This record gives sequence, structure tokens and C-alpha cells, in this order.
Amino acid sequence: MAHAFPDGFRWGTATAAHQVEGGNWNSDWWEWEHAPGTICREPSGDACDQWHRYPEDIALLADLGFDNYRFSIEWARIEPEEGEFSLAALEHYKRVAATCLEHGVQPVITLHHFTSPRWLTRLGGWTDRGTVDRFCRYAERAARYLDGFVGRVCTINEPNIVAFCGYMLAAFPPAVTDKVRYRQAQEVFRDAHVAAVPVLRGVLGDDVPVGLTLAMTDYQASDPDDPDAVAMRDRYRRVSEDHYLEACRTDDFIGVQCYTREVVGPDGPLRGRVPTGAPTGDDGDGRLHPDIPILPMMGYEYYPEALEACVRRAWDVTGNIPVLVTENGIGTDDDGQRIAYVRTALEGVLRCIEDGIEVQGYTYWSLLDNFEWAFGYEPTFGLVAVDRRTFVRTPHPSAQWLGAIARANALP
Repeated sequence: MAHAFPDGFRWGTATAAHQVEGGNWNSDWWEWEHAPGTICREPSGDACDQWHRYPEDIALLADLGFDNYRFSIEWARIEPEEGEFSLAALEHYKRVAATCLEHGVQPVITLHHFTSPRWLTRLGGWTDRGTVDRFCRYAERAARYLDGFVGRVCTINEPNIVAFCGYMLAAFPPAVTDKVRYRQAQEVFRDAHVAAVPVLRGVLGDDVPVGLTLAMTDYQASDPDDPDAVAMRDRYRRVSEDHYLEACRTDDFIGVQCYTREVVGPDGPLRGRVPTGAPTGDDGDGRLHPDIPILPMMGYEYYPEALEACVRRAWDVTGNIPVLVTENGIGTDDDGQRIAYVRTALEGVLRCIEDGIEVQGYTYWSLLDNFEWAFGYEPTFGLVAVDRRTFVRTPHPSAQWLGAIARANALP
């Protein structure tokens, strides 16, 4: 028996420019990867060489059965120096979007996915209020050039992760631990999104949905009857997620990106202690990276049920704007585990839809095994393996499995 998704439900997969293109030397991440003493396992280098191989990748995902492709455009390429825009880079991304359309694939474009131009960081980056206007200028220029080739726009990818990892964990550039700058970055990211939405609508019109993608975690109190544990759980929700969700209440959609849960006690997260013996979704032995003990997205508990909980929270806190799952997946070298994870996550999405929540689509992270930031190329989230020497793409069985679900628009 198959469980059908609603008509018009979108099925996609995703990548980010820095993680797949290669040669993104003008960004803050490239600079940080090559700086002495950072925690990066290896530099991004040529990545998956998608800058040249994007036609192959788009044809592949279309053949698999996906109807949209979420990819990011690189600010550091488009505006290599402040106020200096590269028509060649803009034309490249227009060709990428046009290739999507030629294959019947909707281009879902993300304007900022973790990386920023080096010149922006020299001006204070995301702690400087001027970055709100700078981001809007970039968004307006990109939208004007890509108008007619855009199916949906995501303004900023996981601003809460960039702020937390960059200004609290020192695990992203600028790699500092500073609570004041962390709060500043959170505010600037939020305000940049809010300011960019009307700019994008003014260029693209009302037919191109615009929204934010947010990293969400299923925060759970270790004891629902302990008021201190509940209060601490709510604090984590508020600081990390809610001020963004509340700012998105007039957007066209909210992009939910979820991988796992976080069990929170009265004194904070109980990482490594609860639940005992739970499997993790990583490529190693389940231990966290020794230099980044709490880096999100890696070494996390295997808990696909988290997606359902986060979709429900996003729906509630935003005041019931449409939800699009813009990332969900697992880093594993066990493809059977990947299928099991996604099946459970999709069952949760179906329950949300049955309860009246408007979920517009599901996007798996990621299309390719790619550069996973400070962890380098070890974690493998991709539906498609990439040979690190030849760049040959080889779809996993999970790619065919999920593509068949997308074509049928139903979970068998």
C-alpha cells in the first residue's frame, strides 16, 4: 500500500556552492581553511568540480525523478569586491538555472549558504549593521539578473548555525567566542532576511516564493515534569530558532532543516549521556570530533523522528505559513541506514500533512558527497558518491529509491 503526498508536492535535493563547485578562493571559508592552526581537516580545493560539471549533475537528478534542485549562488564570485559585480559569474548561475529548466527541474536558489566575500568580513561581516544593506544590494542585483530563471528563493541558509559556530564555537570563520558579537550576528542575519524579502518581491514579483531556511533541532526536556528542564529546553528554542521563526510570519514559506534531536536537562544539553547507547549518523564510530565537541550536523544521534516535531513547531511559531523541508538527511556510509532514516522522516511528514499542516515539499541533503566544512570530505550525506580523484558520479541505491518515491509522489 502506498501513502500518497498531496498533488503539487515538490521533491528535490540540494547542494551549496562552496561544498561542490571548487576554487571558491575569494570567500571567508577558503581563507580560513588555509589559515594555520584552524580545526579544518582539509581544504575544499576542487570540491566536486560542479562549476564545470553542473550539466551532468542536473541531468542526473532529473533522471532520478526529482523536480527541483536547491543550489546556492556564491556572493564572493558575484561581488568579488564591494560594489564590483561580475557579469560572468551571474551569467554562469543563469546557465545553471536555465539547465534546470531545460530538464523540467525548478531552480531553488539560495543567496547565502555559509560563505561570505573576504571584503565583507574585513568590514565586520555579520556583526556590522551595514551588512543588512550590503546583502540587500547583492540580493537585488542577483535577482534582476536571474529574473525569469528562478522558481523559489531562499535568502539565507541556517543563519543561526553561522552565528553560533562562528561567534560561539569558533568552528566557522571568524572563529571567535564572543557572546556580544554572537548576539549582534543573530540580529544582523535576521534583519538582513527581513529587509531582503520585499526587495526580492519587488524584482521577482509575487509568483516567486521567498523564504528563510532555518536549522531546527527537536529540543526535548529530559524530564517533561521537571520545570527547570522544560525552562532550559525553551531557552534553547528561543535563542536558536524562535526569533527567526517569528520574523518570518509574512514570508511565503519557512524552510525547515532538521537532522536530529537534542535532549536538554536543567543545566543544558545532555550530549553524550542521553540516550545511552544510541546510534549516531556519522561515518565513524559515533564519537564527536575531538576539536568540535558539539558541532551541529555531525556526530549526531540517529533520530529521524525529529523532522516531524520541527515541522510542527515551525508551523505553529510562524503562525501557519507553508513549510518546505529544505534539508534532511544523514551522513553515513551505510546506504540501507540512509533509506531507513528517510523513510521514517517521510512518515512523519505525512502525519503532519494529515493533521492539516501545509508542507509543500521535501528536499534531501545532499545530492553529492561533498565538502562538509570543518569535517572535510569524510562525512558522506550524498545520494550520489563522488570519486575524489576522477570526480565520477555514482548514484547509491538510495538515490533510485527516493527518486522512485518522487516520481510516484507516494511512499510505498
